[in-house]
Amino acid sequence: MKRIASILTFLLVLVAAKAALAHFGMVIPSEDVVLDRKQAALTLELSFSHPMEGEGMTLEKPGFEVYVDGEVQDISSVLKPATIMGGEAFTATYTVQRPGVYSFVMTPKPYFEPAEDCFIQHLTKVVVPAFGEEEGWEEPLGLATEIVPLTRPFGNYAGNVFTGRVFVDGVPAPGVVVEVEYYNRDGKYEAPNDYLITQVVLTDDNGVFSYAVPWAGWWGFAALTTASEPLQHEGEDKDVEMGAVLWTKFVEPKRAK
Repeated sequence: MKRIASILTFLLVLVAAKAALAHFGMVIPSEDVVLDRKQAALTLELSFSHPMEGEGMTLEKPGFEVYVDGEVQDISSVLKPATIMGGEAFTATYTVQRPGVYSFVMTPKPYFEPAEDCFIQHLTKVVVPAFGEEEGWEEPLGLATEIVPLTRPFGNYAGNVFTGRVFVDGVPAPGVVVEVEYYNRDGKYEAPNDYLITQVVLTDDNGVFSYAVPWAGWWGFAALTTASEPLQHEGEDKDVEMGAVLWTKFVEPKRAK
């Protein structure tokens, strides 16, 4: 019996460890920059996942918009069901027609996470510049919560320091936990221990954080706060974890031939 109890305890610890993995809303485009017409037809992958561990969760159909030149367009009608990292997800196609800085934003429905006894809603964006344009990347979009980059969110080398400012209801948010995680798409990397799956930094008194990206690829930053209003779950008020999520790609330089 003691052996059975020990095994059950071990399994419960494993389940708890899995449940503690960081959740990330994800919007990953097929191109991080659009340089010519051959790259103009973007495919975007939308998911709710554990990116470092390569585990997808179920994403109900979200809202999906693109912001460019001060205008916003609802493009949720182009979403198609897909499977990403084994989870229910969506893809979208969008063709860039003119120079500009395109911010794609996913607004999912709040998801109840039993392991954390709260709802989770991650407002997720990615910024793609096109045809040489780069003005406006530092402008806030006016989301309920968002990371406004202080480092240009494209055209960065691996090893660069990325800096952003977290806003909640339009106001810089101090002392906010920002989780950082790599999209381990090909399973190329393995964390030496669980503490290294998700990196963590805090915003300063001005809502600013910085992180030095160690290697190339897509990296996600999720600034986590609690919504001012709870939601009901089975007749009880539950907190809502609001995530301001930003994805950006870091690249290795090419060697001269």
